[in-house]
Amino acid sequence: MALVETHSLAVPADAGSSSALVSEIKGFWKRFFATAFNPYRPELHYMRGPGPAWRAKHGMDAPVRLKPRDL
Repeated sequence: MALVETHSLAVPADAGSSSALVSEIKGFWKRFFATAFNPYRPELHYMRGPGPAWRAKHGMDAPVRLKPRDL
């Protein structure tokens, strides 16, 4: 899944100076790399079924819906 980040670009008062341009480019690349290489991957964290806490609460004999391939 891609994350699209949008920002409104405010033109600084000293827009003609090269240091402001370099600062703006540097800020863009810093935000780009922070979002493009974000280590969080939610698809690795979703729950795939009842876990140990659920089994401790309901017991091992509780009815659990099984998928046809598990039978």
